[in-house]
Amino acid sequence: MSRFTLKALIVDVDGVLINGRPQDGKHWSTDLETDLGLSPSLFHERFFTPYWDKIVTGKLDLLSALKPVLSDLTPYLTTEEFIAYWFKNDARLNTELIQSLKFYRSDGMQIYLATNQEHLRAEHITLTLKLGELANAIYYSAALGVKKPDHAFFEKVTNLSKLRPEELVLIDDTLANIIAAKECGWHAIHWTKESDLATELAQF
Repeated sequence: MSRFTLKALIVDVDGVLINGRPQDGKHWSTDLETDLGLSPSLFHERFFTPYWDKIVTGKLDLLSALKPVLSDLTPYLTTEEFIAYWFKNDARLNTELIQSLKFYRSDGMQIYLATNQEHLRAEHITLTLKLGELANAIYYSAALGVKKPDHAFFEKVTNLSKLRPEELVLIDDTLANIIAAKECGWHAIHWTKESDLATELAQF
């Protein structure tokens, strides 16, 4: 297949364009207990486990879910302070991939971001981290009402892009998303830390 039959790269964010803390790439919550006095495992149990699926699909507001959890676990910590810490420490950009994507976009390829995000971090990624400047558009789960790897996510992105499934290539670090994309007729690249965009696209 000629690469010229491909019209758009659909790029995941976390694990592909963003990889953990800016200073070392470790998970954003690595020093959460040291810095904010909040146990990462306890926070995950009390917040992410019961609420995240609803938050990331737009069915529950992040702030309304987060506030009572923080009030119970760390009453001295405001939701604004916590979110600022989270977003600041989950922002290590893959500059090499970003430059590659800019090249392909300048060469006529459409670039879209497709990510499981809630509204506030989607805005942060788009505006503060300026990834919105990289892409023709960003498609994220809270806005679409469904998340990867649900087939409905890929179907909605296909319709919004106004392209055919076989013209789309997903770049994602999660194997379940790769499998789902292919089941929906897309091409897909399973991204790892060793991946090179030009090399990966050469297969097409």
